[in-house]
Amino acid sequence: MVQLVWEFVVRPDKVREFERHYGATGTWATLFRRSAGYQGTELLRDKTRQNRYLTLDRWEDLAAYGVMRRKFAKEYEELDRMCEALTESEGHVGDFEAV
Repeated sequence: MVQLVWEFVVRPDKVREFERHYGATGTWATLFRRSAGYQGTELLRDKTRQNRYLTLDRWEDLAAYGVMRRKFAKEYEELDRMCEALTESEGHVGDFEAV
């Protein structure tokens, strides 16, 4: 299993909407569930900076994630464009596996 980790700084007036899209049952997870190899999403909020979040998207492996990106490229890009308005910044922290 691999976990893709992203960091987001959310616009203060968009926190609820962000959580709705990025949570374990949100819009992103709904898209990911359409692809084999997806194993779940976790949304974490920073205890000291209330508008800073991490997402952990669990996949069987990076190949499964790549298949989803190719198969649902249009939907992924549309959702990504729509969600840009919710954040001040976002960045890919990295891809991690348990040891």
